[in-house]
Amino acid sequence: MKLILTAAVENLGEAGDSVEVKDGYGRNYLLPRGLAIKATRGAEKQVEDIRRVQAAREVRGLEHANELKQAIEALADVSLGVRTHDSGKLFGSVTAADVAGAIRSAGGPAVDKRNVELPKGHIKATGNYPVVVNLHPDVRATVELAVVAG
Repeated sequence: MKLILTAAVENLGEAGDSVEVKDGYGRNYLLPRGLAIKATRGAEKQVEDIRRVQAAREVRGLEHANELKQAIEALADVSLGVRTHDSGKLFGSVTAADVAGAIRSAGGPAVDKRNVELPKGHIKATGNYPVVVNLHPDVRATVELAVVAG
């Protein structure tokens, strides 16, 4: 089965790649999860859109990564209001997407949620937490996230 990937799939390829996979893998895993589309003439146009969006989102080299690092680390007030219990524990947990949104709303650059590393994998209580953002294989920015009851 010939498919075009819409997202990066481990051990298969990146978004926009045209791949040949076994019928069952494509039909039962890739297509239902939206990770790929069938390769048709119209899909080629979608591939160009996917590549354009991906190019706009990715960091453009080491210099650009250093600029983003300075912008992120210059943010003074990155806070995230969450619903909490009386004891300070959260209803649920803070996700990487929540952190990326908090950085964006604090005036920082748009950060991909897949590049955000939470301490201990998750945050389940109010307080201040150091959050690492991987911008480039050689560049990591650290921002202090204040999780407050809101």
